[in-house]
This record gives sequence, structure tokens and C-alpha cells, in this order.
Amino acid sequence: MAKVKTTFYCQNCGSQYAKWQGQCNSCKQWNTIVEEVVQKPEKSDWKSQNQAVKRISKPLKINEIDLSQETRLNLRDEEFNRVLGGGMVHGALTLLGGEPGIGKSTLLLQIALQLPYKTLYVSGEESQKQIKMRAERINPESNNCYILTETKTQNIFKQIEALEPEIVIIDSIQTLHSDYIESSAGSISQIKECTTELIKFAKETATPVLLIGHITKDGNIAGPKILEHMVDTVLQFEGDRNHVFRILRAHKNRFGSTNEMGIYEMQGSGLREVSNPSEILISEKDGELSGNAIAATLEGLRPLMIEVQALVSTAVYGTPQRSATGFNAKRLNMLLAVLEKRAGFRLGAKDVFLNITGGITVDDPAIDLAVAASILSSNEDVAIPSDFCFAAEVGLSGEIRPVQRVEQRISEAEKLGFSTIFVSKYNKIALKNTAIKVQLISRIEDLVGHLV
Repeated sequence: MAKVKTTFYCQNCGSQYAKWQGQCNSCKQWNTIVEEVVQKPEKSDWKSQNQAVKRISKPLKINEIDLSQETRLNLRDEEFNRVLGGGMVHGALTLLGGEPGIGKSTLLLQIALQLPYKTLYVSGEESQKQIKMRAERINPESNNCYILTETKTQNIFKQIEALEPEIVIIDSIQTLHSDYIESSAGSISQIKECTTELIKFAKETATPVLLIGHITKDGNIAGPKILEHMVDTVLQFEGDRNHVFRILRAHKNRFGSTNEMGIYEMQGSGLREVSNPSEILISEKDGELSGNAIAATLEGLRPLMIEVQALVSTAVYGTPQRSATGFNAKRLNMLLAVLEKRAGFRLGAKDVFLNITGGITVDDPAIDLAVAASILSSNEDVAIPSDFCFAAEVGLSGEIRPVQRVEQRISEAEKLGFSTIFVSKYNKIALKNTAIKVQLISRIEDLVGHLV
């Protein structure tokens, strides 16, 4: 007879308690602790009970571990591969989260339909006919994708043993349930048990598993953080359903960088990879307008040219407004103080609105100079030439500070046809015979002299 155990979990942070209490000691939230009945048998495995264990792990010296045969699976999607760090690692568990309707299922189904490997797509939310209707729109011809509609993990593993797929996709982890736990699907104990079974399967068979996870109203993956700690990679699919562009970011990656970013465009036939992000981040316009400046930034190893827009106007209601979209509002206030103190511009009685086009958020300090240039341009109503771009950090004393990998930024600006790039005088630049003019400046006053 299996032993029955009652456990109490906090639905906000996932902390576990032996008995109920009103307030969680970890997150200090009230009335978030609920009781869940946990029942585990003596043996729990993704394999059949009569199946013998194939191998036993032995300790090895780290110098003796061979990585020469370790290869990554190419997912036939350059943006997805870049965010993962070069492809899918064998035996890795990857979690993809995002807003409802943002395109998570479409993205993974699209990848499954174009893979040359035997792929099992497990759906607990849609029927096989519903998935087939979407597949006809994305890629009607696919011989390697198998669709299974099931929510019970024991039945899923039986089909996996029979099919032996090379990649498994689960849509979604919150819909699965295991017989070893007596609680509803989506509860913390069910998510932990189902994920543990999938981890054991992935590590023992070296089969990569892709999971789709629901998110809460706060934007966090439901679970709460337990699920993110268990998996190898956590990806976030961002964007606005009212816009066509989607951004894929890595919040956690045990096998690569978390600084990479993938960009997609939502179309009627699925998601299109955007290989040149500057095409969406720089707007098309007939003439030169004041308040627009182009910044050379980096997302991971990828250089991007983004457009910074500023609007400076007289404060009508007496209290000036400071609003920033895609940029840190506190850093905007700092740059305004530097412009007022060091460059002599009276911005204290004016409204300042700042926007990073394309709907992305940038934390790179190298766009400081472009932000300052756009504010000066709007304040003086003088347009910045469209073939000028900027890549430097602005200090509190008004000095123009150097930024990392400036040569890569210069090369990207030259490739896109810019004639002049403003960088710090203190950057060490080894590039020679470039078609683009590298304008070196050391203080914010130098920028004013070139623009106004």
C-alpha cells in the first residue's frame, strides 16, 4: 500500500510547509498556502517496472571526460539556434514561456514540421485535427512529425518507448498529470512530478525535450520558480499581440549565453525569421525629422542598429513629465541632468518623452549618446542627418566613455551604409581604411558642437 502524505505549498513562491499557516515565511504573502495530497509508490520511473537498468554512472576525472563526440541538434531555425547557443543539446530540457496567444505553440509546431529528425509533438490542449489545421497553414508536407494528444505521463512514456523519437515537444507542462500524485493538473506537486519524470527520461536517453509553460498575470512562468530551477534552459517569447514582431530571449541557459536575442515576424503562414533586425528597428521616412537618432547596440554577439526618438516640449500643466518606453527612466533623468549641468540646456521646465522603436527594451549603456543626441535635436528642432549613428556612454561629469566591442559596432554601421559614427575618444580602435568616418569626441559639449 502506498504511503499517503499531505503537504502544504505556497502558490506564490512554491515554499513547502508541514502544516497550514496564514502567511508564507518566504514571500510574506497572506492566504497563499494550500494543501495538496501527495501519494508516491515505492518505485517511480518513466520506464516499465520490469525494464532493467542499462548503465550505472561512475565518477570520472574531469580531464577524462570526452567532449569530442558532443554535437548539437540543428533545429533548422537560425534565430532559435542562436538563442540556445548553437542548437539543441542532447538530453537538455528547454522551457518556453510567453503570453497567451503570443505564438508559443506555433513556433514549436513550425520547428517540429521542418526538422529532419523523428519528432513527437505531445499536446494536452488541442486535438489532432486542430493541430493538423494549423500545420496545413505552416508546412503541409512533413514526414517526421508525430502528433499525440495525451495528458497522462505514463501513457506518453509508453508511446515514447514504442516510437523512440529524437526530439519530444510537450504543449504544455501545466496540462500533464501523473498517477503517482493525487492532485489536479497544473498544481505545484503535479508540475514537479511530471517535470522530474521528463528530466529522468531526457538524461537517461539523451533525448532533448521542449516544454511550453503558462505564465501568470505578473509575467512569471506558473510553477512558480520551481519549474525554472529544474530545467536547463528558460526561454521567454515576448511581444504584443497587436504587433507582428516577436522577440525570443533566454533567461537561463546552462549551455550558452543569456544575452542572445531572436526576432520573428508573425505572418499568416507562421513565424518568419528576421535575419536583419535593423529593418524593423529603423523606421522608413521620407525626410529628416528632429528628435531621431540611430544607436549602435549589441544583443549578445549580434550588433543592432536601433532608432531612438525623443520629443521635448514646454510643460503645459506646470509639472514636467518624464516618460521613457524601452529605456530606463532613471537613466533618462540622469542624462537630462547632465545636459542641463554640463551643456547648459534648460530642460527642467520641459516635458521629455523618449521611445525605442520596434517595441524592444535596451539596457546597453552605449545608447546614452544617441539618447542625448535625440533630446538635443528635438529641443533645438534641428534634424540629425540620417546617415549619422552613435555608440558611447555618457558619464555624470559629461565625459564620453568608451564601450566594449566598438569595432563590431563600427563594422555593422558601415555595412548598413552610415557615413559617420560618433564614439568615445578613449576607445582603442584598430580598424583602418574604413568607408565610414569615425568621429572621436571626449565631452558632451563636443557633441553639441557637431549637431547644433
